[in-house]
Amino acid sequence: MRIAVIDPGSGNLASVLRALDRASELAGRPVEAAITRDAAEAEAADRLILPGQGAFAACMRGLQSLPGMVEVLERRVRGQGVPLLGICVGMQIMAERGLEHGVTPGLGWIAGEMAPMTPRAPDGTSLPLPQMGWNTLDFPEDGHPLLDGIRPGEHAYFVHSYALSGARGEEVAATTDYGGEVVAIVARGNVAGTQFHVEKSATVGLRILANFLRWEP
Repeated sequence: MRIAVIDPGSGNLASVLRALDRASELAGRPVEAAITRDAAEAEAADRLILPGQGAFAACMRGLQSLPGMVEVLERRVRGQGVPLLGICVGMQIMAERGLEHGVTPGLGWIAGEMAPMTPRAPDGTSLPLPQMGWNTLDFPEDGHPLLDGIRPGEHAYFVHSYALSGARGEEVAATTDYGGEVVAIVARGNVAGTQFHVEKSATVGLRILANFLRWEP
């Protein structure tokens, strides 16, 4: 199985490759994973991973700067049903738009926009941003296939100040709580995304990656 880890110019992609190597063993699925900025390599891949860190606008510009990449993603993901996993800002740019440093159109694969978080404690005081650290995942027991083998309440590692607003309920696979409900995982058809860093989320992250390798949407 060929996995293309697309490099939009942000993120610690080497850690994604290391996590994929371990997830491959867990899933029992041999993989050939490579970081790429080449649309032809994305075209030939069996599955796609879109990581990202930093700002929505910068990540989207980075993706658009790769010749032919957005067109290949639209064709392979939207047209041909190739499974894709977005990670952190890679998940965010799957939305319709981002509101960081102005309004930036996203890929439009899931509903909603990435808006500034305004988390508050029960006493009304503001919570610090970014949300940084381990937080629980909340989802129904019969949740999305990417959550197989994970129990509600297990932890993942978050680093973000923007969150998905205006999501469709059927596209939200898991949430977390940080001064209010925050979308943690989105999924629609053959695309899914995690607001948290799967590659930094220990056993939970590795299991999600292993489930992605086995996923047949």
